Amino acid sequence: MKSTILLVGTSHRCAPVELRERVALNREGALELARELAGAADEAICVSTCCRTEVYLSAAVADDAERGVQAALARRARLPEAELAPALYCLRDARAVEHLFRVAAGLDSIVIGEPEILGQLKTAVADCQPGPLLERLFSSARRAGRLARRASGLDEQPASVASVVAAIAERTLGDISGRRTLVAGAGRTGALVARALAARGVEIAYVANRTPARAAHLAARVDAVPIRLDELASVLGRVDIVVSATASPGLVLDVRGASGAGRPLLLFDLAVPRDLDPAIAELPDHTLIDIDGVRLQGREAAAQAERVVQQEARRFTEWHASLAAVPTIVALRAHAETIRRGEIQRLGCIDARERALVEAATARVVAKLLHRPTLRLRQVAAQTELAAARSLFGLEPSRQASIRVAR
Repeated sequence: MKSTILLVGTSHRCAPVELRERVALNREGALELARELAGAADEAICVSTCCRTEVYLSAAVADDAERGVQAALARRARLPEAELAPALYCLRDARAVEHLFRVAAGLDSIVIGEPEILGQLKTAVADCQPGPLLERLFSSARRAGRLARRASGLDEQPASVASVVAAIAERTLGDISGRRTLVAGAGRTGALVARALAARGVEIAYVANRTPARAAHLAARVDAVPIRLDELASVLGRVDIVVSATASPGLVLDVRGASGAGRPLLLFDLAVPRDLDPAIAELPDHTLIDIDGVRLQGREAAAQAERVVQQEARRFTEWHASLAAVPTIVALRAHAETIRRGEIQRLGCIDARERALVEAATARVVAKLLHRPTLRLRQVAAQTELAAARSLFGLEPSRQASIRVAR
């Protein structure tokens, strides 16, 4: 029986950051959830980024698997299932495939075309180590994402979160050349934002991180002073821009710390869970922008990328649907081969040369006769048509081979 591809998740499109941060998972948490869910499904992958938490499953009993994911996410969010349910979407097969392909192309991101998601999907597969079906699904999605970016020009646009932060800073402050910035978080996002701002003439004054060695490493690359996270409030009076993108489980700067800056501040909170106290937005001369406020429109390029994504998703969906016919095709070919070999045996004693000629000729006849039926069976996914084919050729269910997904 063909497994159902199932997706249960939430994203910036249907849930505010306050809810998303409650179901956000680090790499260890994503792996733990995938292992937990794999007990009720054939395969599982968890993808958790700043704007989404999604679980992909390959399951024989989709309804049970879907309920299991909803319950697991509710437990992690410490919310009743009924309260979390409105913020979740549940997609199956073709719709789940198309959604993932759109995600891989950056079309479902806060910033249209952002490239970081391709690496995040690769990491999710490497961490969760799914079976062949989801591995092929994610590999096909990443391929479709790259094709869509190249065909539409999205890969040539400065559409990353880092570049959008720089663009918003310029739009808000005017000329940002010479402005001083504090970057909290020395990971990939922090490094990308630091480079994007530095390219526009911004001075990266401080780099803060929970691990001093990582802060020092990034600070050396951008000619900044490394500090600890608990020193943030003490340097706010010396900067114009704050960008926070740590993996801290709680706030790294509260409203009291920010109120002591004594000067106007533009603050970007790119973390999920959030790093900066939302109450900071209420302070005079303080502008706070969280991850949901970072937006970029790329409508023309996105429309072209959408066409590529739909074409590639349709191709994968057709292949996935054809898996239902594999046992019937295998049984049909085995049935034909049994008849062919039986008829050759009835020829009795013939020399080796004659036998080789008969073997080759009858094999060609069988292959040609079964070519069109095989193609037709791969095109139909309806169990009624497959059952009709089994009945027509007298194929017993016990003779059907199990489905194997090519890697």
